[in-house]
Amino acid sequence: MTPSFEFADGLDQVVVAEEKRPFLEAAVKETLFGRPHAPFVHGKQDQDGRSLFSRSGELDADNIATGLSRVLARLGIDAARAWRQRPRARTASALPLLDRSPYYCSGCPHNTSTTAGGDSPVGAGIGCHSMVVFMDPEQVGPVVGMTQMGGEGAQWIGMEPFVDADHFVQNIGDGTFMHSGSLAVRAAIAAGVNVTFKLLCNGTVAMTGGQDAVGALPVDRLAAMLLDEGVTKVIITTEDRARIPRVRLPKSVKVLDRAVIEDALAELKATTGVTVLIHDQECAAEKRRARPRGKAQASTTRVWINERICEGCGDCGRKSNCLSVHPVPTEFGRKTRIDQSSCNLDYSCLDGDCPACMTIVPAGKPQRAELPALAATDVAEPARTAGAGSFGVRITGIGGTGIITVSRVLATAAVIDGRHARSLDQTGLAQKGGAVVSDIKITEGVVEQGAKIGQGQCDLYLACDPLVATDSKYLSAASPDRTVAVMTTTEIPTGEMVVDTAVSFPAPDAVRHAVGRATRQLVALDSGSLARELFDDDQYANMLLAGAAYQTGLLPMPASAIEEAVALNGVAVDRNVQAFRRGRQAVAAPEALRAALTDSTFPEAEPRLAAGTTELVDSVTDDAESELHRLLTVRVADLIDYQDRRYARTYVDFVKAVAVAEHAAVGGSTEVTEAVARYLHKLMAYKDEYEVARLALDPVVDDHITATFGSASRRSYRLRPPVLRTAGMKRKVALGSWFRPILSLLRALRRVRGTRLDVFGLQRMRRIERQLVDEYRESINAALGLLSEKNLAEVRRLAELPDAVRGYEGVKLVTVERYRADKARILRELQENADPESTGAGRRS
Repeated sequence: MTPSFEFADGLDQVVVAEEKRPFLEAAVKETLFGRPHAPFVHGKQDQDGRSLFSRSGELDADNIATGLSRVLARLGIDAARAWRQRPRARTASALPLLDRSPYYCSGCPHNTSTTAGGDSPVGAGIGCHSMVVFMDPEQVGPVVGMTQMGGEGAQWIGMEPFVDADHFVQNIGDGTFMHSGSLAVRAAIAAGVNVTFKLLCNGTVAMTGGQDAVGALPVDRLAAMLLDEGVTKVIITTEDRARIPRVRLPKSVKVLDRAVIEDALAELKATTGVTVLIHDQECAAEKRRARPRGKAQASTTRVWINERICEGCGDCGRKSNCLSVHPVPTEFGRKTRIDQSSCNLDYSCLDGDCPACMTIVPAGKPQRAELPALAATDVAEPARTAGAGSFGVRITGIGGTGIITVSRVLATAAVIDGRHARSLDQTGLAQKGGAVVSDIKITEGVVEQGAKIGQGQCDLYLACDPLVATDSKYLSAASPDRTVAVMTTTEIPTGEMVVDTAVSFPAPDAVRHAVGRATRQLVALDSGSLARELFDDDQYANMLLAGAAYQTGLLPMPASAIEEAVALNGVAVDRNVQAFRRGRQAVAAPEALRAALTDSTFPEAEPRLAAGTTELVDSVTDDAESELHRLLTVRVADLIDYQDRRYARTYVDFVKAVAVAEHAAVGGSTEVTEAVARYLHKLMAYKDEYEVARLALDPVVDDHITATFGSASRRSYRLRPPVLRTAGMKRKVALGSWFRPILSLLRALRRVRGTRLDVFGLQRMRRIERQLVDEYRESINAALGLLSEKNLAEVRRLAELPDAVRGYEGVKLVTVERYRADKARILRELQENADPESTGAGRRS
């Protein structure tokens, strides 16, 4: 075929706008090369060699307009010049907030199968396991790169002769293996390299929506085939050893429980040649889909964490790598809670080295009064502010939480109302807990336009996750002159937060400020907590938020159309309609909603103060409105119950001395004193056997369990006591209600703590815990002698260091070493930077 040149006749310039590499640009240039009077071709670069259109990422209307206007403005086109010189809204610089990175689903088998198991370099590939590139190397091993499908492990064939490492680990899924990955295993065998393939058999191709793995073999036949191909050794790890048939399984193949996968990896690493670890565990997402359809049996046992016993050490998160293990702030610091709505009943969090976990079988109706249904007429209609032109909605949130569903409902409602709607869903890895963004453009008539909302063109910014909402990529659609934001303040942890106690959410004020300054109005609502209070399930949080958005008066369609669209969706219609109406009520009549919730929720008893609490607290401060008074009231009462009044008085006396010294050195400041009040209590109330028993029997705990799981629920404590640990016990045991009398006895024996009768106090961990209290007091006294306005922040930081001392037994010992090193460093820095003239008051105190 002869190329046509007619399109270029008479042209001086040609602009080629295309995504990714310059494929069409190169073809145009090659076609026109050598022709007389050929036009100049702009593409990835302009005539000055500057970048015009990006070679990577998305090429949307905003990017095209920016590049095209630059070319046209140089040609003297007034419209292009005017567009480039238009007044622009002040754009906020991106805050250093956390990314909402994709992560494994709750209970995903990859949480176990991609366990590091040593320091061998790890290869990623195609499949869900590719998300190891986003994860902590301590969790998944040092990832050295990715390959195409069918090339898994091939990079090691070339690397091995030139690196010090003598072993490689390659992750691969059963779908990829049957597609072309088996060729990579054969190549590794032929090359004679030392590599372990971690082959997950989860029965589905989860990354692309849950299709069957074509050609997949039963685990026993797969193991036999691998050995026949020349694999040196195969080990199978599984969640259920009973389901692996032994009749056709080669005798050399071990079948182990998944709990010992690291031991299995160590054994394979020590084996020369190509080895394979087959991990047999069903896909969590498919399991979750199958349960409501009756295709899979749902376990009735739930995991629950006693937050007072919990140390917030993150060990259960590290062991399970599960997004349902939520860090939560409490009066006594960061703790951990199992999110019952998203929990996939995997139970690997129970492997955390902690006595706070319980297993509960719900029974009996929970003590929760249902709110009366809210009628459509019970909430006043808002004043409508939407114009007759195009209306743009951008919805941002987390994949798998119903963002696309909300988008579909709103778009359908617009059509029901006789309008036209265009929508665009930007998902990517959103199905794996990453960011998802959905745009809707609603118009009176048909308008030929792109569905994506351009920069500054958003009317309603519906933010269903604070982290995604503050991402500048998505917030750029907002305008301070045009956009109203309706944002949830509910904090859903990222995968990084689950496994790392040092990672936390940005300050709520920073999140509000980031969205608030980019919009003309911000409506903030804790939709997750409200959904749990109203429906005992946070899956209705987004529909609550949609109701709040409607009540701002922005949405152009009526509430009846939205509720009809909810009915057409056909899922939990009554509850979703109620969620929509309650969201409206939260904006229109928040006092009425608050009153209704107060009447319906299970009442909590007022906390009981131990005798003598008020007297001890007033000896430090008589300002009942101060934060110090509140901190002391809670902690003094707790220490009296922990031990006795004399023990609590030693705490109060030290805090009082700190308060006097801080006032003398930095008049008016209570920062250090408040920090000492928090963290001296933390160290003094160390959780030995007596304290774990006391907190396990706390009536508040029983009330919460009853309210959540029912009065007849069966409860088991999951414990591995240090005494039995010393005797060689490796796993926790479940101890039912019969164990409560023993806990009661231990609680009663707490009075002997620290005496000669305290047999538990002889353990190494208990001696260290007592030493920490003395060390902390000594370090604070030393710092107070150097205290001045100049180093106030550093002294406070020293006082807050015990916050990092977390966990039980071995986990705690690691944090103690880190605490002692940080304490010594800060004290050294304080002494080196001390100002002799400004620390006199502190020394005299």
